[in-house]
Parts: sequence; C-alpha cells; structure tokens
Amino acid sequence: MNGAWQLRRDLVDFAARTYQRGLVAATDGNLSVRLPANQLLVTPSGLCLGDLRPDDLCVVSLDGRFLNGPHKPTSELALHLEVYRQRSDVQAVVHAHPPTINAFSFAGHTLDPCVIPEAVVGLGRVPTTPYATPSSDEGPRAIRDLIRDNDALIMQRHGSLTVGRTIREAYFRTEKMEHAAEILLKARQLGPIVPMSDDEVARLGAIAESRGWCRADDIRRACGRGS
Repeated sequence: MNGAWQLRRDLVDFAARTYQRGLVAATDGNLSVRLPANQLLVTPSGLCLGDLRPDDLCVVSLDGRFLNGPHKPTSELALHLEVYRQRSDVQAVVHAHPPTINAFSFAGHTLDPCVIPEAVVGLGRVPTTPYATPSSDEGPRAIRDLIRDNDALIMQRHGSLTVGRTIREAYFRTEKMEHAAEILLKARQLGPIVPMSDDEVARLGAIAESRGWCRADDIRRACGRGS
C-alpha cells in the first residue's frame, strides 16, 4: 500500500478513536502528521473526527499554505505548525478536549504524573500552558516554550496537546493523560494524594532506563526531583 495513503488511513483511524473515546465532541479537535517535502496532512475544519474519510484530509505546507484537499484545514493549523517548527523529531500531533483534563484546567489543578508510575513513564512532565483564545495566534505563543521539552501539555481551558513519533504514539499520550486525570480525580475524592517517594522514583527510573523506555533523568525531571 502506498505510504502516503497509509498515513491518511492511520490519521482517519485515530481521529475516529479520539471521537469514540469521548476525547472530543461534535466537530472539536484536530490531528496532523508530517509528510515528506515539508508538508503536513491535517484534519479539516467543521467535520466530526468520527466521520472522516481519507479523502477528507488536507495537505498544507510547513509555512501554512493550503496545497490540496476538499475542505478548509483545521482552524487550529497554526498550533500544529508551531509544534513542527519547534520539534524536528515530532511526526504527529493530537489536539483534543478531554473532559477531565479540561476540568483540571478550569479548577486550576495540574496533572501531577508523579503519583501514577505508568503516567510518569508514558507522559513525563505535563505542564499547563497560559490561556490562549482558541483558533487565534495566541495559541502558538502559549505552547512555544513548553512544547520544546515536553510531549504532553494541558492547554488552559482548551484541552490537551500531545505529540509523538507516530500518530499512534501521540494519540495514546492523549488517552493516557485523560486516564491519569480520571484516576487522580477519584483519588482526591477518597483523600489526600501521596506522591511517589524519592526511592520509588529512583527505582522506577532505573527500570525504565534498563528497558529502554526513557532515561532515569527523564523520570526524575517528570517528578520534580532534579534534572
């Protein structure tokens, strides 16, 4: 199968998962993947992610020029372009509106991954951006510095932004963020949350590095225990 067509199918598949999982509603949310020749494949504006077909997707240049497709590109295109400008290693971006993640930002809570070992390994640090009006040029500025060193962000009052080497990896980070937020919400209802101890962080970092998941320094950084 042609590689470009497979990317279209993959993007449509994970767009549908984003909708079916309840990570977006109606026509919210947008996804993209990097193509060769400084181009991007992006979801269109005004269509439900659960209804997309491969032919519905748009091709744009990395400088934002519309190249082809039957619809207008997502109104959040500038957000995606900023990620790819800042991160040459990123091949895919998912912007969604997970309900619990959004609730955290509305209530002024951060997503502390140092409570859940799987979240520490899979997400790393998850900072919250300053507020930016959706679909405006404020969005790229709000994420610019944070996305350079993080793979998952909470966008203040505007959901989540995750990146990956594949659309699968970027999508799973979104799903893992929402799952972690749901767990933390339930835990707070039961009582005070106890973060991982220094010893637990060190042991998790050693295992993660020995198995090639990430560096021990990444684990310590995610937990605010040094570089």
